[in-house]
Amino acid sequence: MKNKKLAFLDIETTGFDIEKQEIIEIGVVIMSQKDGVLGDMIEEFELKIQPTKIENASAEALAINGYNEAEWMFASTLEQAMTVFAEKTKDCVMVAHNVAFDYSFLAKAFATTGIENKMFFAKIDTISFAFAKLHKLADAPRLNLKSLCEYFGVDNERAHTALADTRATVEVYRKLLEL
Repeated sequence: MKNKKLAFLDIETTGFDIEKQEIIEIGVVIMSQKDGVLGDMIEEFELKIQPTKIENASAEALAINGYNEAEWMFASTLEQAMTVFAEKTKDCVMVAHNVAFDYSFLAKAFATTGIENKMFFAKIDTISFAFAKLHKLADAPRLNLKSLCEYFGVDNERAHTALADTRATVEVYRKLLEL
């Protein structure tokens, strides 16, 4: 696993309920690693996905992630997006901030579309990693991405957009590795 590529990712959704709400954006940064050391960026991409159940969306979620019909007019279908996502993340270790949330929606999307998840089975949660590295510090920050970015001096001007949050997660992970 120490030489597997890492697929850092973040999703934006229409809410928190995987049964009623859906993914509308996926941001991915694929990084190399050698002997457990984070290497170079291999690729980054963002997928906007057409919502099919917008009537079930949380108004608060849409406001936070900036959804608007105009920007999603030419978005991919879920099947198109998951096909691209599955191919580009093949054999990668998934890394996310609150990996359980992101993976629950991705697993549902894979099941809904019938597309095979080709990522390596292991997953890294940067919240858990941050807790392990920081919990004993007197000035330990909260573990949300915003607080960790502030603590480490990581700029995330477009927070709550998938690719910006993914880029920020890469930098937080890099800072955690340096501790």
